[in-house]
Amino acid sequence: MPTLLLRLQAPMQSWGVSSHFTSRDTTREPTKSGVIGLICAALGRPRDADISDLAALKMGVRVDREGILQNDFHVAQDILLALGKGTKDTEISDRYYLSDAVFLVGLEGPQALLEEIQTALKAPHWMLYLGRKAYPPGKPVWVQNGVRDEPLLQALKTVPALVSDLEESVRVVLESDVGAFVRVDVPISFAERRFSSRRIQMGRIDSPSYQEV
Repeated sequence: MPTLLLRLQAPMQSWGVSSHFTSRDTTREPTKSGVIGLICAALGRPRDADISDLAALKMGVRVDREGILQNDFHVAQDILLALGKGTKDTEISDRYYLSDAVFLVGLEGPQALLEEIQTALKAPHWMLYLGRKAYPPGKPVWVQNGVRDEPLLQALKTVPALVSDLEESVRVVLESDVGAFVRVDVPISFAERRFSSRRIQMGRIDSPSYQEV
C-alpha cells in the first residue's frame, strides 16, 4: 500500500497519552490520536465525526531530531468546578513538552484517502497544531510528493532527512501486530474521548541523506 508522509516540526510540541487533571505528559514521539486529530482539523471533520477510516491507517514515525523534554508550570484562575457550581480560585498544572523536535510521520493506507489528506494539509479547514493548541507547526506539515508508492517502512528509510545534523542512525517507531509495546492512543471517538490500543515496535535505521523536502 502507498504511504503518506507528514513533517512535524516546531519549537514546541506535546503528545500526551496519560494526561490527567493537573499533570500533562508527553511521549517522545507523536501519538496516533494526536496525528489523527491534526488530520481531522485539516479535513474539517468535527469531534463527533466517524474517524474509523483514519484510525485504520498504519502509522510509523522516524525521529530525525529527538528534541529536549521540558516542562512548564501553568497557573489558571477562576476555573469552573466540575459540578458547574462556583469556581476554584487557582489551579496549577505541570505540562511537559518537546523542544525543537523533528519527526517524519508515515501513514500507510488506501491511495484515495491519502490523496484526500494530502490535499487538505495544503489548505487546512481549521488551524493545525502539534498536540496542543498553543503549539502550531514551525514548517508546513505536508511535504512535496508526500504520497509515495511504497510501504511504510521503506518510505521512512528512503525519504531524505528533514535536518542536516543527524547521527549515523535514527530511531523509528512502527505500528506492528507483533510489537513488544502497547500504546493506548487509537481514537474511537474524540467527542467521547474513547481510545483503543495498538502494538508498536521500536528500532533504528540508517540515517538518510539530508535534502530539503
